[in-house]
Amino acid sequence: MNPLLICIGNPFRRDDGAGPALAELLAGIPGLDILTLPGEGTELMEAWSGREQVMVADAMKSGAEPGEIRRFDALTEVLPRDVFPAFSHRFGLAEAVEMAKLLGRLPGSLILYGIEALDFAQGTGLSPPIEAAVQRLAERIREDSL
Repeated sequence: MNPLLICIGNPFRRDDGAGPALAELLAGIPGLDILTLPGEGTELMEAWSGREQVMVADAMKSGAEPGEIRRFDALTEVLPRDVFPAFSHRFGLAEAVEMAKLLGRLPGSLILYGIEALDFAQGTGLSPPIEAAVQRLAERIREDSL
């Protein structure tokens, strides 16, 4: 089974569209399955169910420099709950990871990439530092997948 990349976000909430933009950049890479989701927790758990290797990319708001990319290993770290926005999903990424741990429903490997966002207002288009970060992350994932 191919590794799965889950790209979370809403392209109509400015920088929250980082995940979908990443999915577009990486579309068509052989040996990598890509899924774009809005970030609802139960949907995430279902998507990674039965998978061995999963990566998740989402915009985050932690107070770091916009465009910073953080990497979390969900099997060994507790994901900070308050840095991944949950606009329409109260049971989001952090909650899904912790619930999957409790239920024994984590994949063999679950790496999370957070891109520090600048603007979550309504509208389309990424802020320049977030657009650059998406490019960098795409290259990193492309290199790791080859």
